[in-house]
Amino acid sequence: MRAVQISRFGGPEVFEIVEPPTPIPGHGQVLVRVRAVGVNLAETLMRQNRYAVTPELPAVLGNEVAGVIEALGAGVGGLAVGARVVAPLFAAGAFVGGYAEYVLIDADFVVPLPDTLSFEVATALMIQGLTALYLIKQIPPHGKTVLISAAAGGVGSLLLQLANRAGARAVIAAASTTAKLDFARSLGAHACVNYTWADWVEQTRAMSGGAGPDIIYESIGGAVTNASLKALAPLGQLVIYGALNIQSFQLGVPELLGLIFKNQSITGFAFAPLLTPGSLKTGLAELFDLAVRAQIKVTISKTFPLEHVAEAHRALEGRHTTGKLVLVP
Repeated sequence: MRAVQISRFGGPEVFEIVEPPTPIPGHGQVLVRVRAVGVNLAETLMRQNRYAVTPELPAVLGNEVAGVIEALGAGVGGLAVGARVVAPLFAAGAFVGGYAEYVLIDADFVVPLPDTLSFEVATALMIQGLTALYLIKQIPPHGKTVLISAAAGGVGSLLLQLANRAGARAVIAAASTTAKLDFARSLGAHACVNYTWADWVEQTRAMSGGAGPDIIYESIGGAVTNASLKALAPLGQLVIYGALNIQSFQLGVPELLGLIFKNQSITGFAFAPLLTPGSLKTGLAELFDLAVRAQIKVTISKTFPLEHVAEAHRALEGRHTTGKLVLVP
């Protein structure tokens, strides 16, 4: 089979096409023929050895796969060769392996994929869809004004729609370009702000009646995270998540004083520790149903052939995308 691996850390140029043997499923395992694999910002950081998890080299990155069951290992029941499924490798504890033509996964983590849902859309509803869904469940926006940073991205575009469905009083979308803000508005944002503008904090407060948002779902990191604290309403909650917030975030005395005297809170979030095989299947089934019934819109920014993975990484790192990037072996 073909796969794309890295043998050293660095820029997108470190990817190389290799041809390892096609894996054979062992007891309790399923072999999936990959039809689509998601590309995530975390993988661009892993490629540079800047992520919380350092892969052992050589490594085949990628951990969210949609495809067709090719073979079943001994002891696997309830699944059939030829069935359309998703293989969320991340849920099975594997952060690598997806940028390939075939993957192995424990049968307990295989989730059926409806016939009416494309493999590409399915990839967007795994890491990014589950992140958005669990954010809404863990920090409910009902009756509150919320701000969503990176609102045109994979998580942000879904989070925006789910927040509206969950009864948010108003959803403010934050993004870095006019095109991205227009995209967020098309998904139901009540107001939009460009976080690259010097006065975006003041604009955000004005959009939320002067007080600021009650909840800010923040994934950009760095200066945007710190500025978000300034925009937050008294009694508000800043929710930080995502690969970039691991890179740089510092609290000084002024920020701590603001938290204390405004009765604000900072909440960290990661969905992976909340997953079990049961909750994974329930969450994905909910997202698949919403997508099938057109209750949420899933945007695929672009698909790339497997051998063009470097181009996909450059597009993602350059912030030139909206929605999801997908590799198609």
